[in-house]
Amino acid sequence: MGTYKIPEIHTIGPVFAFDGKNQNIMNMKSSIKFLSLFLFTVVLLQSCGNADDDVNFNINQGELGQGEEPDDCLNFEENELLLSIQDQFTTLPGKVSILFKVSDKQGNPISGLTANQFTIYEQGRNDDCFNTISASESLARISPNSQVFTNNTLLVLDLSNSVLQGSLEELKTASTSFVNNVMPDIETESFKMAIYWFDGEDELHLLNPLTSSVTELTAAIDGITDDISNDPSTDLYGAVIKSTNRAEELIDEANSIQGAPIIAASVVLFTDGTDQASRFTEESALNAVDNANPNISFFTIGLGAEIDQEILQEIGKTSSVVASNAAELETTFNQISARVSEQANSFYLFEYCTPKRDGSGDNNLVIQLTNGARQGAVQTQFDADGFTGGCE
Repeated sequence: MGTYKIPEIHTIGPVFAFDGKNQNIMNMKSSIKFLSLFLFTVVLLQSCGNADDDVNFNINQGELGQGEEPDDCLNFEENELLLSIQDQFTTLPGKVSILFKVSDKQGNPISGLTANQFTIYEQGRNDDCFNTISASESLARISPNSQVFTNNTLLVLDLSNSVLQGSLEELKTASTSFVNNVMPDIETESFKMAIYWFDGEDELHLLNPLTSSVTELTAAIDGITDDISNDPSTDLYGAVIKSTNRAEELIDEANSIQGAPIIAASVVLFTDGTDQASRFTEESALNAVDNANPNISFFTIGLGAEIDQEILQEIGKTSSVVASNAAELETTFNQISARVSEQANSFYLFEYCTPKRDGSGDNNLVIQLTNGARQGAVQTQFDADGFTGGCE
């Protein structure tokens, strides 16, 4: 909800008057009423300023997703890293799997973690607090999350007349570099990208549909010519709204299929100017971004002196960069590609074999991460119904 300032207190008269008993009492009542109103206002404003104002979570509604803060009996320090649970499931004979995203308290994704950085704690019904579970004995590991997580990127390019006549070749080179940096070397259904473009028309043009093929994507970029557009204007706000809607549709389609992987989407929008078509308002475009599914990340890349950096920063609420000239485009595209990749690679499927067995019921589980001097932990539960030995 933003940052709130405590209202200024202006002197409205003395708290106590000395010109009579009635006046004295009246002033006291007025002061008490004013003080009560002030304190209520401060409390109300503070209650609105929740953690989501300070943290940019692009994948789940709350800080810890399906999880919660660890039990006080563990005496952990305050979380500096946030493990946000997306999904969890068990597999017989005794495997527990947790899919979560790791970020710092500013919302920056944390990638490149390994299983030996995690400590497992379990609490059964006979335990006062949690017991440490040996990572080696439980065969703890970070497993490929391809079966439970899919990341889709929508690259949205401004191909209005100013781009086509001034920086098309640089844009094609930068976009090709972006594709090569974001997409894995080996094709996988877990990472896909689609390319769209816009000009002055009331349409988000499809250049290449969602695919995991780098060759297909780069060929589509290579095929862009300076006569592709029929309208030299710039429908920037329309492109923001339509690309957001498309990302929403992808997530809704996945959610409608039982057992489908969890899906996240990234909208990466490039432009060299401001909205000129005026079909849609700035407010409607920003509302589309602000109210979008939290599984959608937004990135913007601006070029030149005619852009509105403030607006692009609001649209690109996950990350926004600016190239001062066409020669810097590839560098700025690479900066964003690194952020997009970090977002996707900050998801982890952590798996281990629990010592709990059938009949133990619901058990509490805490996973603690140590990364350098920072730590974070999250608590959840799992049902050991049917569990036996022999987990792999």
